[in-house]
Amino acid sequence: MGSQYAAKRNFDFGPGNHNSVSNLSPYIRRRLITEAEVVKAALELHGSEGAEKFIQEVFWRSYFKGWLERRPDVWRSYCKGVQTDLEKIQADPDQNARLKRAEAGETGIACFDAWISELTQTGYLHNHARMWFASIWIFTLKLPWRIGADFFYRNLLDGDPASNTLGWRWVAGLHTRGKAYEAKVWNIAKYTGERFTPLQSDIASDIQPLDRSEPEGLPALQPLRRPTGPEENLPTALLITEEDCSIETFQPGTLNICSTGIVLASHLRSPRPVADHIKAFEAGALADVSNRLKINPCQINMRDPTALAVWAKETGAQQIVTAYVPEGPTRDWLREAETVLHEAKIPLCEWRRDWDAEVWPHATASFFKVKQKIPSILSSLEIC
Repeated sequence: MGSQYAAKRNFDFGPGNHNSVSNLSPYIRRRLITEAEVVKAALELHGSEGAEKFIQEVFWRSYFKGWLERRPDVWRSYCKGVQTDLEKIQADPDQNARLKRAEAGETGIACFDAWISELTQTGYLHNHARMWFASIWIFTLKLPWRIGADFFYRNLLDGDPASNTLGWRWVAGLHTRGKAYEAKVWNIAKYTGERFTPLQSDIASDIQPLDRSEPEGLPALQPLRRPTGPEENLPTALLITEEDCSIETFQPGTLNICSTGIVLASHLRSPRPVADHIKAFEAGALADVSNRLKINPCQINMRDPTALAVWAKETGAQQIVTAYVPEGPTRDWLREAETVLHEAKIPLCEWRRDWDAEVWPHATASFFKVKQKIPSILSSLEIC
């Protein structure tokens, strides 16, 4: 988290050698450990100057989440676009063949094919490799960016809707409009320790951003959604999702809990098959929560939008409470379920973390605005 991270975090030394990064992202993504916890630990170990770069990278994930909360139409557009792109590819034999070669790691570009292997086998890619990969996918292989983002989301253990979608948009030149990320031969050679030395002819150069594909530009900023908090005395059904697995920090024991349920949402990531290692990790994360809370939760059927209301009614609950669920497939499912809950007069209440409440209001434009606010955010959260 300190000087070694700052000096070597951009180097991708390959599977089994990711020793200069934290490897905590799958756990932070599900809040098995929280952003506040890791930032506090970094500050205690290395001080504000020594831990500065690590802390900034933690804030990137929160920035992306807040940005997508302010522009939820970007998520909806992505979901619709994935489906459309898949239909187009299936109707184009040449592009379909190229997609199959890319996803099988048979492009002939050694670094790209190696990253495919590492990603599908381990569920992980170094952050720098993710950027190179996405750039090659879009600008060299000429494949749809959303299908690439979907490939990541189906395989990355730490994949979340905001970081994954917006990271690919950033590479494509859609997030910071007009500015795409170019994978460069010298950069790949240097930061892989010359494990890979691609030829200039292997990788596209002088790339053009894809911003013209969205001539309407970015959607307007929306106000942050204000969650409804729970009432302490009502019979309550506690719902646990992968979005926040440190549920005990909200002190659910202060509520009148009559039942607890979990949702396994891995299959909602994509219309295509999701990697088994993701399903296993998420099931393990939710099992870990259950063990810590000493509960035996009911598993809610996510294929039926009425299931949430039926479960709450059967347990006698008058409200459902869960940790805040940001934009993504689980929030989409909850929106469907809320229609039925509303008819049953059962409110869906959410706890939102102070961390999100402090960071998200600043996630309106580029990361720079959030970066400037890091000291004051940490001070407000009393993490110093």
